[in-house]
Amino acid sequence: PRLENVKFEAVDMSQMIMGGSGAPVEIDIFGQDLDKLREIGDTIAARIQGVQGLRDVTHTLAQGKPEYQIRIDRDRAAKLGLMTGQVAGAVQTATLGRVATRYREENEEIDVRVRFKKEFRDTIQEVETVPILTPRGQVVYLGQLATVEKGEGPIQIARENQNRVVRVTGNIAGRDLGSVIKDVRARLGGIEGQLPAGYFLEYGGSFEDMQEAFTTIAAAFALALLLVYMVMASQFESFRHPFIIMFTIPLGIIGVIIGLLIAGRPLNLPSLIGVILLAGIAVNNGIVMIDYINQLRRGGVEGHLAVIDGAVTRLRAVLLTALTTILGMLPMAVSTSEGSEFRAPMAIAVLGGLTATT
Repeated sequence: PRLENVKFEAVDMSQMIMGGSGAPVEIDIFGQDLDKLREIGDTIAARIQGVQGLRDVTHTLAQGKPEYQIRIDRDRAAKLGLMTGQVAGAVQTATLGRVATRYREENEEIDVRVRFKKEFRDTIQEVETVPILTPRGQVVYLGQLATVEKGEGPIQIARENQNRVVRVTGNIAGRDLGSVIKDVRARLGGIEGQLPAGYFLEYGGSFEDMQEAFTTIAAAFALALLLVYMVMASQFESFRHPFIIMFTIPLGIIGVIIGLLIAGRPLNLPSLIGVILLAGIAVNNGIVMIDYINQLRRGGVEGHLAVIDGAVTRLRAVLLTALTTILGMLPMAVSTSEGSEFRAPMAIAVLGGLTATT
C-alpha cells in the first residue's frame, strides 16, 4: 500500500553510542524573524537538494501546525487604554480558563478554574465576542479590537546561545560525510554574503562532531607516541633505539588503510581509536626483537649478524605475540551484531595495522 504523510528516519547506532548530534549533515541559520529564517532555510534546502549521496533534506521550520492567530489593532487598543497583554489575558481566561483559587479538603488541593461555558467558547465567532473591560469601565468585544485569521505556526522554536536557529538537515547514503559536506559548501558558496544583517550560518551536526573528534584524537595520538617513546627510552637507556622501533607505526597505517578498504568501512572515530591502540600494540614486537639484538651485541656479536640472529631467534615469539592479538580481534572485526558499527572499525584498524607492522 502507498503510505502518505509518513516520515522515515534512519538512526546511526555508532553515532548514538558516541553521543553525537542528530543528523549527519546540519546547517544552522541564526536570526530573529521566523518568516525570514524559513525563507533562508527553503533556499538552502533547494540549493543542496541534488548533492550526490545526500538524502531527506529538510529544515526545522518546513512543517508548521495550523492555528488561529489573533492580530490586535494596537492603535485602537491604545486609544481605549488597553495593552496587548490585557487583551491576551481576557482571551486566555475565556477559552483556556484561569485558576482563580484552590479548594482544600483535608490534605488535598483542587484547582478551581474559571472560564466560559463550552457553548460560548466553542467557535471562532464566539471567541470574537469575548468581552473586554477597558480602564474607563467600557466593555468592548474582541472582534472590535482584533481580527482572527487562519495561519500556520512553527512546531517548535529552537534557540542556541540565546539566538533563534533553523536547522537544515540531511542524511547521507553511499558517500562519506567529508566529501558530502565539501559538495554542500561548494553549492552554498557565497550565500553567507547574501544573508541579511544579523543572520549567519554555521555547519553543525555530525560534521562538527567529526572535526572536534579528529582534533581530540590527533592530540591523544601525539600524547600516546610521546608516552611510548619515554617508556622505551628509559628502559633501553637510549634516545635512538626507541625511534628504530617506533618507525613500525607509520607502516601500520598502511595496514589500517588496506583493512578498511577491504572491509568497506570509512575512516571514522572508532577506527581512529584503533590507530591509537595500535601505537601501543605495534611496538611490542619491535621491543622483543631489538632487546634481544642489543643483548647479542653486548655479548660481542657483530652488528649485522646480531640483527640476523636476533630476528631468527625471536621470530616465533614475535609471530605468537602478533597472532594472538590479530586472531583475538577477528571476531570483533567480522561481527554484524547490534553495535558492530562502532566495534568493527576499531578492530579492523588494529587487525590490519598489526598485520602490516608484523
